Amino acid sequence: MNRNPIIPFVLIMVFGIGLVFALSINGLENAKEQAAEKEGGEKTEEVASGSPEDTYKASCIGCHGDQYQGGLGPALKGVGERYTPDQIKDILVNGKGSGMPGGLVAEGQVDEMAKWLSELK
Repeated sequence: MNRNPIIPFVLIMVFGIGLVFALSINGLENAKEQAAEKEGGEKTEEVASGSPEDTYKASCIGCHGDQYQGGLGPALKGVGERYTPDQIKDILVNGKGSGMPGGLVAEGQVDEMAKWLSELK
């Protein structure tokens, strides 16, 4: 019995084309959500609220570590010795260099977060 060697390739091709269509439909749905969000519609992301520590866990822990020890970003222990609260606030709002993006902390929490970071030991 001879088997046709092209059948596995045809099956892979059909599966791949089906996957492309499925991902395209998913992408269209995501584009509609983003367009609605830009027009002032319903936002799908939640902004971290509450204490500065909760904000840190939501926005900063990935780069600065779970114990404030640093990682991709610098260590935050003793940051109050290097920067004043106003300088920390400026970094939170505008970012610093190419590594620290601005705007990760909600505007209403910047003062509280800067004070908390400056007192972090």
